[in-house]
This record gives sequence, structure tokens and C-alpha cells, in this order.
Amino acid sequence: MNKSLVQQQFGANAANYVGSHVHAKGASLAGLVAAVQPEASWSCVDIATGAGHTAVAFAPHVSHMLATDLTEEMLVQVRKLVAEKGLGNVDTAHADAEAMPFEDATFDLVTCRIAPHHFPDIPKFVSEAYRVLKRGGTFALVDNVSPDGKTTPGHSEAELADAARTYNTFEKIRDPSHGRAWTANEWRHCIEQTGFRIAHEEFLDKSMDFKAWCSNMSVPGETVPQLAGMLKGATPAFAAYIRPRINGKETEGFTIIELLVIAKKR
Repeated sequence: MNKSLVQQQFGANAANYVGSHVHAKGASLAGLVAAVQPEASWSCVDIATGAGHTAVAFAPHVSHMLATDLTEEMLVQVRKLVAEKGLGNVDTAHADAEAMPFEDATFDLVTCRIAPHHFPDIPKFVSEAYRVLKRGGTFALVDNVSPDGKTTPGHSEAELADAARTYNTFEKIRDPSHGRAWTANEWRHCIEQTGFRIAHEEFLDKSMDFKAWCSNMSVPGETVPQLAGMLKGATPAFAAYIRPRINGKETEGFTIIELLVIAKKR
């Protein structure tokens, strides 16, 4: 995936993400802080911070938080949010998740929430997270996952593979900078192969309002019916994962699944 497309998409829609409910107040935000149990002495970095909600959530619990993103327009929104919150321990920096401009063993905590499905090279990102963490440091991840036997039991592998392709197509039509949401098993394998020890993992439901989901990425009006049609015509496996909420002719929303993982650098 072209990273300039990510910058283009999120640069144009940066302000929309400040008030996005699932980003600003989603269950995974408080859940991530609770699962990490941050310490007051920690130096932390949030990767692909977007509008900065994760960085701001952790800031009161740590010594210093660095909010980083590939898109300058997003960092402008972060700085506004930090000023509004009166946080004196949050700085911002431009950074590529796959080539972090930091020395080895710099941070006690690396966070990344609802972003890696945009990354062209997820294993490189995980490797970079490992590199910049101190020994014993914490990697805290949340991302949407594609359907598999864990999230969506009772369907064949072929049906689940088709549902995963459909889900990623659904996301990509809405946002061309979407790469691919991994399955939980892919994440588990990559994190452990990099050298981390997984300390905690859980699935979280994320309820999406269809209109807000479309408007956050300024989906063209002519594309909205196509997305609604994918929900209304969902195969059994895709429907079991996406759980469309349709009221008559009105497409109200759907639910997808996030994976929350806490891993420790050995």
C-alpha cells in the first residue's frame, strides 16, 4: 500500500477523527489502559496516534508520552487536544511505524490502537516496536481483526476465508488506504516470532454507526448504497461476523471485533 494514500486520506479527514466515538470513547481505550497498568515513571510512545486519543488516555498515568503519526494534519489535531486537556507531558513527532526515528531501548511502553490495518509491512512495525522498547517493556496493541474460527465459530475455513476477504473489501471501499486486517492468529504468531511474550489478549466488540462510519472518511454519496448492500446481502459467515443492524430499508450499523494484546519484551 502507498503510504502517501494514508496521508492523503487521513489528512483530508483529520478533524473527523477528533470526535469519532469509537476512537475517542471506544471500549478498547479504557480497556487498554486497564490491561497495561502503566507506571508513573514510564516513558511512552503512541504509534499512528491519529487524533491522539490513546496518547491522551495514557498521559495522566505516565511520566512522558510521545504521540507520533505519519500525517501532519493529524498531529495538528493532537496538539489541539493536548492543549484543551492541559497536559504538559505529551509531545508530538512525525514518525513512520515501520522505521521509527528512535534509538534502541528508548521506551517503557509502545502503544498502537486501531491503525496497523493501514500498515504495508506489519511484521516490520512489530519488529520496530520490539527494538525501541527497553528490556521488559510493554507492547500494547488494539486493532480490528478479520473473521476466523475464534471470532466466528461454526463456519468452514473456506467460508471464513471468504468472509475475511469480503470484510477487507468492505473496509477498502470505504477507505482506500485500508490495507488488510489480520486475523488474531496472524497477530499472535507475528508477535511471538518477533520475540515478545504475550501476557494478555482479549476480543472486544466494536459497535459502528453506519452513517458516522461513512462520514468519518467522507465516503461519496454514490458509494454509500454499495456498502449498505454488502451488509444487506451478507453471506452467513460474513453476517455472523459483521452483525448488520438493518431496520427496514435503513442500514443503522454493524459490529466488528477488535483484538487487544499486551506483550512483554523478553
